[in-house]
Amino acid sequence: MTVKEFKLPDLGEGLTDAEIAHWLVAVGDVVEIDQPVVEVVTAKASVELPCPYGGTVTALHHAEGEVADVGSALLSIEEASVESPGEAAGGVVASAIGGPVAATAEVVAPSGGSSGGSSGSVLVGYGTRPERRRHHHRAPSGAAFDSAATAVTGAALDGVADAPSGSGVRPRPAVLSPVVRRLARELGVDLASIQGSGPDGVIVRADVERARTPASVATSAASAAASPSIGPVERIPIRGLHRQMAERLSRSRREIPEATVWVDVDATGLAQARDAIDAANPGRAVGVGVTSLLARICVLGLERFPILNSKIEGDEIVVSRAVNLGFAAQTERGLLVPVARNAEQLTLLELDAEIRRLAAAARQGTLTTAEVTGGSFTVNNYGVFGVDGSAAIINHPEVAIVGIGRIMERPWVVDGTVRARPVTELTLAFDHRVCDGGTAGGFLRFVADCVEQPLRLLGTA
Repeated sequence: MTVKEFKLPDLGEGLTDAEIAHWLVAVGDVVEIDQPVVEVVTAKASVELPCPYGGTVTALHHAEGEVADVGSALLSIEEASVESPGEAAGGVVASAIGGPVAATAEVVAPSGGSSGGSSGSVLVGYGTRPERRRHHHRAPSGAAFDSAATAVTGAALDGVADAPSGSGVRPRPAVLSPVVRRLARELGVDLASIQGSGPDGVIVRADVERARTPASVATSAASAAASPSIGPVERIPIRGLHRQMAERLSRSRREIPEATVWVDVDATGLAQARDAIDAANPGRAVGVGVTSLLARICVLGLERFPILNSKIEGDEIVVSRAVNLGFAAQTERGLLVPVARNAEQLTLLELDAEIRRLAAAARQGTLTTAEVTGGSFTVNNYGVFGVDGSAAIINHPEVAIVGIGRIMERPWVVDGTVRARPVTELTLAFDHRVCDGGTAGGFLRFVADCVEQPLRLLGTA
């Protein structure tokens, strides 16, 4: 027997650590090569890590909620010397049903037929069997896979995630968000007892809050620290995405001498353009969003003012020819900035579809690391929060961020007459090291002109 340590790999993008959000295995579990064993939260995304070794888990080196440094041990694996857990389990199921492994079992032997090797896999999708999601199972007590084990069914080996009701196996709750899991732990709520109200039964924050019992509330209150001067207080650790976001925004404030310009605009033309585009495309299930219209306008603006689509490296300004457009998305896990890559190559409708796809993935917690990194410019629609304006913080290492407030009727002078018009506020925060007010003002004025007369300046092709 050989014991190997699975260490937190280098996840790229300069990341130095990650928070342990949820263990997918426990001590004593038998895992296969490339089986996901832990979900971690980084500055960029929440990802599941596959183990490059096969064998029995002998130790977990971090508790959920702890932060692990890159290169530190996550878990220890005792490798089997003869055959892999997948081969053994597959043989048991085959003998039990008198034929090939049932499709529901999804027990797959790793490439090479032995658990003594390793795949070199780092992230899910980069292993020997990227198309399969393996489930973990606990080795039976006593002699492993003896003759009595032939009675084991494929359903029993299918893993806790898909265990049928009445099987005696506790199903894994359908939770995508580490924040929801942490909230449940803090409130003493059993996730397995909750029926999720999210898409496909996913448990969301509201489900956990509704499930709070008087006992869990009392436990939460008892755990709160008390101060003789201000009474009971709650201490919330800054971890995971919250911690990483705080560090990134703090760095932006420390390093970027930003300035903000803003302008009020009549959005009548924008509303008319949206209606015209939707009428010309009746087959679309949803209309074009305001964020998508603003994003397309900004792409055109960056063609005229490319210096705003850049970053600073040392004593150089690096201008990107590709517009990797980020947009702020508020989720239960906090603020995320998905990136629509090569937005300059997309039509308005294509860009709208990509933004909707990424926003849905952000809400579901399924964004990949590549989908939240590498942005060159960010758009923020803070009007969805019912506010008129905001001096946004630039998303480091970018050099500019544009925002739009809520669109509401206000008095507006039209041809010398005061009328009620849909008005909104546009803002641009920019890095003053990269450009001056003339460039920033020129860009924002172009965006404002497009909002007021989009059919003339925007185009849908």
